[in-house]
Amino acid sequence: MAIIGNDATPETSETPAGGQDDNLVKDGNQNSFMADVIEASKEALVLVDFWAPWCGPCKQLGPTLEKVIQARKGAVRLVKINVDENQAIAQQLKVQSIPAVFAFKNGQPVDAFMGALPESQVAEFIDKHADPVADDPIVEMLAMGEHALENDNADGAVKMFEHILSVEAGHLEAIDGLARSYLALKDITRAEEALNLVPDNKKNDPAIESVTAAVELAKQAEQAGDSAELAAKVEANPANHEMRFEYANALLGGGDNQGAVDQLLEIVRRDRAWNEEAARKQLLTLFEAFGPEDPATLDGRAQLSTILFS
Repeated sequence: MAIIGNDATPETSETPAGGQDDNLVKDGNQNSFMADVIEASKEALVLVDFWAPWCGPCKQLGPTLEKVIQARKGAVRLVKINVDENQAIAQQLKVQSIPAVFAFKNGQPVDAFMGALPESQVAEFIDKHADPVADDPIVEMLAMGEHALENDNADGAVKMFEHILSVEAGHLEAIDGLARSYLALKDITRAEEALNLVPDNKKNDPAIESVTAAVELAKQAEQAGDSAELAAKVEANPANHEMRFEYANALLGGGDNQGAVDQLLEIVRRDRAWNEEAARKQLLTLFEAFGPEDPATLDGRAQLSTILFS
């Protein structure tokens, strides 16, 4: 398949996407395509993400792609192409809907997928084509920390993530893991202290924004009242949105993510404008904190869209 090029010297994008290492994630265009994709794919797997600023699923997929790619430590690179500004490239690759992601290897497209896949499927897609990287002890320690956290061993996870940070201060994935571990231990103060380790130029990283939202929600939930008492009050007066909002926080504090989402959706359903759309805004914060793959996020986003646009 011939790919659009340019006889002039290619101009490499100078703007890293999302503040990431521009060797791994960058913005591309027609002039830089030959250098950023065709030539670069002769050294490592290159993913080309076709997106647009108005595309909601693109905004969901972008951070997932970047997270998985950064974790591969150079085994794969990402080039982001705005289809509104680079229609010729999209047309030549027959892009019919976005987001669309093409995998390039040895100068040729070898695979593709459409739509906002969950992180696990993005990782599977990449690992199918990327060459293995040399063993990295930090990558292994991160995996051990995540495994400990997934198996309810938050204390063990804390030790692992802290060890990584003693070796590589400012490591974003370790900070993210450490903050989530302290949240699992219900130690909000130390979770906030962990977030203070984030370098100023990395505070907008998607993973850090997610755990920051989770910490703020944990603080709100800590101040909420007894869920049983609040449930009784809401049942007695369903139109009391402030009480229902507090009930949602209480459910969140008890680990009932779906219950919290359901109560906030009910407020939006009854009175979207209540308290300057506080319920809708809180839902967006919850979705950020839960992550795009959480069942409560998937169901909540679908229900919210139905309420808002029906």
